[in-house]
Amino acid sequence: MDSYPEIEGRIAKTLEVLGHSYATIRAGRASAAVLDRVSVDYYGTPTPVGQIASISTPEPRILVIQPWDASALKNIEKAIQASDLGIHPTNDGKVIRLAFPQLTEERRKELTKLVHKYGEEAKVAVRNIRRDAIDLYKKQQKKSEITEDDLRDVERDLQELTDKAIRDIDVLTAKKEKELMEV
Repeated sequence: MDSYPEIEGRIAKTLEVLGHSYATIRAGRASAAVLDRVSVDYYGTPTPVGQIASISTPEPRILVIQPWDASALKNIEKAIQASDLGIHPTNDGKVIRLAFPQLTEERRKELTKLVHKYGEEAKVAVRNIRRDAIDLYKKQQKKSEITEDDLRDVERDLQELTDKAIRDIDVLTAKKEKELMEV
């Protein structure tokens, strides 16, 4: 199998995005990654929480957010309330605490559906990468830049890359699903 660095890079990026998406799905345990998508209005600029505060996990189900600038406390609290985290922050004037409740069976099912949705989106993205690459090589073959045999070899190689990426996505999805069920 030949090497296809650009295509392999695009597939790796897709897997990276999927992993990041899975990290933002909370599984009953406190994880700073759930705040990755929360932006705070900090002096008129949307800023990720992690850039204006330290985030720690003193207990498995509690996140503590301590802003470096005390004036940002209220804005952080508002941003968390406005987000889709479904967790109400408690503010003691110095830090914000997020207590992660036990997941209900209904919430687990919702999160599992979300995990599968993200997995399917990643598979579609990988298949689109394969399709675009094959189209590119077919154009080269039409222009007689490569032979039909070369095209057949490329299609086989790209299919192998795609199959491996789909297996990797399935592994990531199963791992995240297991994580949701264990909590």
